[in-house]
Amino acid sequence: MPERPTSSGEPEIILDLSRLLSRVPHATPTGVDRCEMAYARGLLAAVPDRLRFAAVHPSGIYGRIPHGAVLRFLDATEERWDHKGFGSIWEMRRFAARAMAAMRPRSVRRDASAPRPCYVQASPNNLTKPALVQSILKRERARFFCLVHDLIPLQYPEYARPGGAAEHEVRVRTILSSTDGVICNSHATLDALRPWMDRLGRHPSAVVAHIGTHLHRIHDDTPLPAYVTDGRPYFVCIGTIEPRKNHLLLLNLWRRMAEERGAANIPRLIIVGRRGWENEQVIDMLERCPALQGCVEEKGRLSDREVVALLPGARALLMPSFAEGYGMPIAEALSLRVPVVCSDLPALREAGAAAPVFLDPLDGPAWQSTVLALEEADGDLSKQLRDRTSTWNAPSWRDHIAILLGLLHRAEQ
Repeated sequence: MPERPTSSGEPEIILDLSRLLSRVPHATPTGVDRCEMAYARGLLAAVPDRLRFAAVHPSGIYGRIPHGAVLRFLDATEERWDHKGFGSIWEMRRFAARAMAAMRPRSVRRDASAPRPCYVQASPNNLTKPALVQSILKRERARFFCLVHDLIPLQYPEYARPGGAAEHEVRVRTILSSTDGVICNSHATLDALRPWMDRLGRHPSAVVAHIGTHLHRIHDDTPLPAYVTDGRPYFVCIGTIEPRKNHLLLLNLWRRMAEERGAANIPRLIIVGRRGWENEQVIDMLERCPALQGCVEEKGRLSDREVVALLPGARALLMPSFAEGYGMPIAEALSLRVPVVCSDLPALREAGAAAPVFLDPLDGPAWQSTVLALEEADGDLSKQLRDRTSTWNAPSWRDHIAILLGLLHRAEQ
């Protein structure tokens, strides 16, 4: 059945959910997953009558997805993220099978007399397939609007997977050749995108809308993990274990402290994040360095509730990255009033404003002195950073969606 026209006569907004559908087997989300979820929730709250859902199913079929099925899928997905839920591989497979069946795309039938819809995509899914994107836009007769997360593989190909730079260039070319408007998660991302606009001779409307936060909305009695209940100070690092995240700096710092003072007499370092690519040195240290045993904990993927239980007790979030498009962990930590120490990058200054301590990601002595200064909860630097967090203003998804809707409105004129 074709979708009913919007009651106001305004153009439909079609949100692409291909990313969330492709991530059904995964118990915990990536930052991109969170963005697509936030777009779904934000647009449902702001323009429910205009909103439609579509996706490229993992089977390769494109189409619209029934509204009720999407709402049930979003609820179940958020519940899984909150509790890192899949008790077994069989539970995961049952969930995936039900989701794939319920979210099966339906054929698209367009009313040629209706206003051109706005097709919105918050993820990079399928952008390496320009013919597919063009086919979808032609079928929908739609204008295209896309959230750009970063251009790191093009700016710093040494931090990408093999072939990652060429693949990301295809994405950028697909976006700029097809889009009527882009939303960038930071001014740093937009600044990186502008030379590609000049190179391709395409200058679509562009806006900056910072990524919203969500962890501060989770309130329950999830207990502290057992490994941090002994009163020993600890620091947290959140991010995929990959070269640009610079975990080696922290591991070498902790090894030095352990060798000087003993592993039992220094703060813990809790590393939260899945293992990514080209991380052999980091993994070797985590698995084989005797000095790190008892003072460094690798926790892989944690549920949102586990992160909310863990972060507030940390002396600080540490983020020594070499490159970032925005810095969601910084915003999430500051929203929970957790001090932050991070690299001095433009994108991270946008995320943290004046609240963090900003350091050169290559300056090991500066990181060491800062960690030592934060070891005592009542130290001067700890008090100073806690004061800074109290004046930091969290970006909101409501504001982000309002900026998006303003961009769509201008395109409709």
